Amino acid sequence: MTPGTRPFANIRVLDFTQVLAGPYGSYQLALLGADVIKVERREGEDMRRTPLAREWADRDMAPSWLAINGNKRSLTLDLQNPAAIEIISRLVARADVVMENFRPGVMDRLGIGYQALSAINPKLIYCTISGFGASGPYRNEAGYDGKIQALSGIMSLTGHKEMGPTRAGFAVCDVLSGMTAAFAVSSALYQRTHTGEGQFVDVSMLEASLAFLSTQVADFTVAGHRQEQFGNQAISRKVTANLFRAKESWLLLAVNSDRQYEALMTALDRADVLDDPRFSDWFQRKEHETALRAVIEEALASADAKTWEKRLNDAGAPCASIWRIEEVIAHPQIVARGAMQTVDTEYGPLRLMGSGFQMAHGGGRLDHAPPPLGAHTDEVLTEIGFSPDAVAALRREGVV
Repeated sequence: MTPGTRPFANIRVLDFTQVLAGPYGSYQLALLGADVIKVERREGEDMRRTPLAREWADRDMAPSWLAINGNKRSLTLDLQNPAAIEIISRLVARADVVMENFRPGVMDRLGIGYQALSAINPKLIYCTISGFGASGPYRNEAGYDGKIQALSGIMSLTGHKEMGPTRAGFAVCDVLSGMTAAFAVSSALYQRTHTGEGQFVDVSMLEASLAFLSTQVADFTVAGHRQEQFGNQAISRKVTANLFRAKESWLLLAVNSDRQYEALMTALDRADVLDDPRFSDWFQRKEHETALRAVIEEALASADAKTWEKRLNDAGAPCASIWRIEEVIAHPQIVARGAMQTVDTEYGPLRLMGSGFQMAHGGGRLDHAPPPLGAHTDEVLTEIGFSPDAVAALRREGVV
């Protein structure tokens, strides 16, 4: 497989995004072959210096930034400087896509909004990502992951009745908004192949998050059902699709059918329970949930969760122990499929996640390390016609 076989090998993306949602979206395109030119302010975006690991933050290469900026090129540019407009104009003339996640109106005030850039390149796909979209009464409000988790309904479904709502343990709204943006750009690029036209793509974090709750939305709009917090119980609300205590650890059971229930009880050496009238069907099992949980946890107490994970899955009762990140990246399935990819850097090899899917040919691949700040400034400017002297002048003037 050569790089040219990838879906977006001939696509150039001018990437003004920062932090997480936007860069995650452009990273998906970069993995699939797009030439993503990341435009950063001269001091670099804040995500480069997140304080989790001082050594990497001091290099302007914080781990969370590294995770979503591979295969990109870095161009530093002072967007407040009028001379930057000429550079952007030349870049846009050769670009297929512009992505940005400023608040609505910011790019227009800088003179590089959709109207200005599409006049330069009518075939341009311009994708903006914001908390609430480019229209509507909330368009100027800031969008942050936690805020959108609360507002979208995600937190109303997540948590325990006794303790109240909780947010997801990662920036779920940011990353699904980024993935939505990547899909939207891909759709617009495909549409352009038979219309020849560019267009404005408007991604709202709130709408993207709500779209991922489609089944919960329909439960209410169709049947009037109001969702509640059910802790770790599956949406099926089956008693045996929940979190259970094993020996010194936890096990998540995903037992949702009668066949799986029979397999579970047999593997737990409690086949006698299959004849207990209290547990004769799912309605009875729900009514006697406390008693059924006691039976299951008494059996699980004899071994650790990892042991039960293999034993029960082999028996046909789906389950998983609670894997930590450092464990799952070494999981034999992850290793076998090459989900983790290694890229060389001046600081040694880095292991990072690639795309979340496999293709027979032309799939996502991490070719190049995330770029040091401004590493490709001279290269990019030379490509669009600036001479070495002109580049040096731009540096003296503080444009790049």
